[in-house]
Amino acid sequence: MNWPRPLDPLRSFKAKTGLLVVASLFLASLTFWITAQWQFRFALLAALISALAVTQVLAHGMTSPLREMTAAARAMATGDYSRRVRSTSRDEIGQLATAFNQMAEDLEADDRYRRELIGNVSHELRTPIAALQAVLENVVDGVETPDQQTMRAALAQTERLGSLVADLLDLSRLEGGAVPLQRTAFEIEPFLDEVIRQAGGPAGPLPAVVEVSPAGLRAVADTARLHQVIANLVDNAARYGSPEAPIRVRVRIDQHTGDLVLDVHDDGPGIPAADRSRVFERFTRGGAQDGGTGLGLAIARWAVELHDGRIEVLDTDPGCCIRVSLPQT
Repeated sequence: MNWPRPLDPLRSFKAKTGLLVVASLFLASLTFWITAQWQFRFALLAALISALAVTQVLAHGMTSPLREMTAAARAMATGDYSRRVRSTSRDEIGQLATAFNQMAEDLEADDRYRRELIGNVSHELRTPIAALQAVLENVVDGVETPDQQTMRAALAQTERLGSLVADLLDLSRLEGGAVPLQRTAFEIEPFLDEVIRQAGGPAGPLPAVVEVSPAGLRAVADTARLHQVIANLVDNAARYGSPEAPIRVRVRIDQHTGDLVLDVHDDGPGIPAADRSRVFERFTRGGAQDGGTGLGLAIARWAVELHDGRIEVLDTDPGCCIRVSLPQT
């Protein structure tokens, strides 16, 4: 049922409230006005004027959050998401102001993420594109010959571009919730051996020591997502660790929680304590600038969280140890 809305033409909420008060008092006192003496009529008129004045004062405070929301919404239309609405009331307007502030915070975070993503991706793409362009220009200008070494350098930059694009696509799917989990039971040791073998690439297998306790331990997880986690951790360990020392991968079952615990340890410089809370964020490299995309640990974190697990940097010396805990129930 559509109720009549005769006050819609008025553009001020205070005017609507004042008119409502005056109309209510006038209708309620119409009979009294007709039958009363003149002195009572003047008293009634004074009461109407006083009620209208008080209504205007109170309505000004009531509508203040609405005016602030209007100004903030106009600022958002121009790209300014920093404005917030102050409201101390607990009524519907106060609840609306709280919801508006939450919406503004979410929009500001999304806008900041978009700007950072564009800037970071542009920065990451610029380096391999510039290197690849330099190699091809040298070949075209005759400075270098297209021998195997030159083509291998161009291929390395192309592979780096492909890796960055693949990481971005994986992270986008993980954040969007478009990657369903397909948990299966599998034996962990041959799975780890295969992941480490593939992580080595054409340069040969990575030096790694795998310790699984007890022997024949089986795990329940999404093998594709877990492959991403371990591959990224092993890749980081190989990049930052010493080439002479092997990567150590230990897997066991926590006797207290029943979780599968996987530790990847290297003997590199480690991650400073101040950076450990940020190392799983996008494009964070823990202070190192070695040409990595800075997305590997962010992808690992999302994949672990899809399993309702935890990933953390342990306090070890020397080197770095990252622990992954996955529930098995």
